[in-house]
Amino acid sequence: MAAVATRLRPPLLGLIALAVIVATAPSRASAQLSVSFYANTCPSVFDTVRAGVSSAVTRESRMGASLLRLFFHDCFVNGCDGSVLLEDTGSFVGERTARGNQNSLRASMFSVVDGIKAQVDRACGASVVSCADILAIAARDSVVELGGPSYSVPVGRRDARTASLDAANNDLPSPFEDLDILIRKFRNKGFTPRELVALSGSHTVGFAQCRAFRTRIYTPGADLDPSFAAARQANCPATVGQGDGNLAPMDPQSPNRFGNNYFQALINRRGLLRSDQALFNGTSTDDIVREYSNDAGAFSRDFANAMVKMGNLMPPSNSQGEIRLDCKRVN
Repeated sequence: MAAVATRLRPPLLGLIALAVIVATAPSRASAQLSVSFYANTCPSVFDTVRAGVSSAVTRESRMGASLLRLFFHDCFVNGCDGSVLLEDTGSFVGERTARGNQNSLRASMFSVVDGIKAQVDRACGASVVSCADILAIAARDSVVELGGPSYSVPVGRRDARTASLDAANNDLPSPFEDLDILIRKFRNKGFTPRELVALSGSHTVGFAQCRAFRTRIYTPGADLDPSFAAARQANCPATVGQGDGNLAPMDPQSPNRFGNNYFQALINRRGLLRSDQALFNGTSTDDIVREYSNDAGAFSRDFANAMVKMGNLMPPSNSQGEIRLDCKRVN
């Protein structure tokens, strides 16, 4: 694990007040979402989820980044509907085995969501809160636990009764993709290039497996610092199949603390994934990376707004959904 940066930064945070404004997205408007949706049926839902996330991150510091990633992988496939949480059965194939999920989403993160769901149901006295909402709240609370910005989380989502492996394979960004593909995939979800860069800043926390960056560090180009490549090679053998799951921090300075170090790493040609460095490689997003590297507040504000917008990605209007009793399976 990379050493924590010796120069301490002031907290990026403080509560960022955001009006609950429905973002424009290529799917139906989410006018039914509201921060007060559970005010009568489960007023303690936010406190309960926050306590569950805090406990999970205390047990394992990686869990905050994992829950944030899980939310992204849910919303990017047919909206924020909890479909990524569904397990495969003999008659059902979900999204967990998609290319973008199989070596990225860990069993432990699903267990944490299941545990929080059980705590919420006990606090509410009934199963009235959707798994999709729990995941959205948990993602925000994970960001806060790691030192990132707080923001309002509108709730009232329904859980999907189905999932789409094909959509997951096609829609989820890959660590091997170049900027034009990333821009297209994010634009298809209603995001601008600036929002793409802001959301990519979530890689300021968390780790990636050797299999995701091996090609980059063993066939380095002009966009990769040689000393950084050599350091990563120490824990990532060149031979495919050896050490595939070995981990490296996506932010080499502070992988368990939310901040703007990630963008500074890109400027120094130390982006771990090809898709990271693609944001700063003589391309159209270079100036945004420079801005965020110099202005942590601007990054925090844009990240928080983009997270609210992502949370408003909803399934088609004819998908009414349900409130799952068990996040892993339909009722």
